[in-house]
Parts: sequence; C-alpha cells; structure tokens
Amino acid sequence: MVYKIKLREDYIKLGQALKAAGLVESGVDAKMAILDGLVLVNGETEYQRGKKLVDGDIVSFEGETIMIEK
Repeated sequence: MVYKIKLREDYIKLGQALKAAGLVESGVDAKMAILDGLVLVNGETEYQRGKKLVDGDIVSFEGETIMIEK
C-alpha cells in the first residue's frame, strides 16, 4: 500500500511520518524500527528518527511505502 503525506510545513520528521501513516503505534515503536535498520528513505537505510523528509522523499517500511508531497 502507498500512503501519501501532504506537508503542512517545509518538512516532516521520519518518526512523525511513520506515525502519521499509521505504520507504527508510537514514537518509541518508530525509534526502534529506525534504529533496527528497518526503514529506508529514498532506497537507503536511515538511522535518524529526526531525519527531515521533504517533497518527493519516499519511505519504505515492512513492504509499505510513504510518499511525501508538498
């Protein structure tokens, strides 16, 4: 499934995007998934929960995709 997140500001943080799409229950779950290397941003493993996502970024997690749009 592909989730689309519309930006209200210039960016959204990775942990917030995972929660907004409903792919994790909490910030702690997001942190653990990211630290465990389970989250890709634009095809690269990302370990920073505070990574700023901008228009055009694509996040992959457990077979799900999040597209960031302006």
